Amino acid sequence: MQLIGQISAGRPLLVLAVKEEAQYLDTSLPVLLTGMGKVNAAISLATALAGGSLPSEVINLGTAGALRPGLTGTHRIGTVIQHDLDSDVLHALTGETYGAPLAVGDSGGPTLATGDSFINDEAARARLAARAPLVDMEGYALATAAHRVGVPLQIVKHVSDDAGEEAAKAWRETVAQCARVLADWAALNIPSYA
Repeated sequence: MQLIGQISAGRPLLVLAVKEEAQYLDTSLPVLLTGMGKVNAAISLATALAGGSLPSEVINLGTAGALRPGLTGTHRIGTVIQHDLDSDVLHALTGETYGAPLAVGDSGGPTLATGDSFINDEAARARLAARAPLVDMEGYALATAAHRVGVPLQIVKHVSDDAGEEAAKAWRETVAQCARVLADWAALNIPSYA
């Protein structure tokens, strides 16, 4: 976890997984780098939000894999799900619902499937494509932490790869370009940015 700047009321907090995704951001706003995966994301954001002032909103910027052919570009997420939690089995065992879908940001936006696996094989991609068009490793955890403390959240993802067998190579090759697009999106869409 690395917090660049200071969180203050009335200003958004930008949250990204790794420095490669944040490399072109203007850091006039606070930037939290969580590390990859749901546990790192949840702990980092919860720790940052427990530290005093709450931001006006949390904006998660980052890369995502496309689960459906031809999906490219930048997307404001509408719903986030956990793809690696078997909610049905847990409900059958306990009668409680764990990991229900969460609404975030853009009500008309696509669904983002979050899990701790970097999706890079065709079988996993096909299985997940039935549930969502995009996949990442932090979104659901960040949404959960923000919802728990009542801070609004937006998730903005830029497609870095097709979540297929070449996904790791594609991510490494495109992450700098994705970071540039995300920084440009922030400059155009966050009023208090700069």
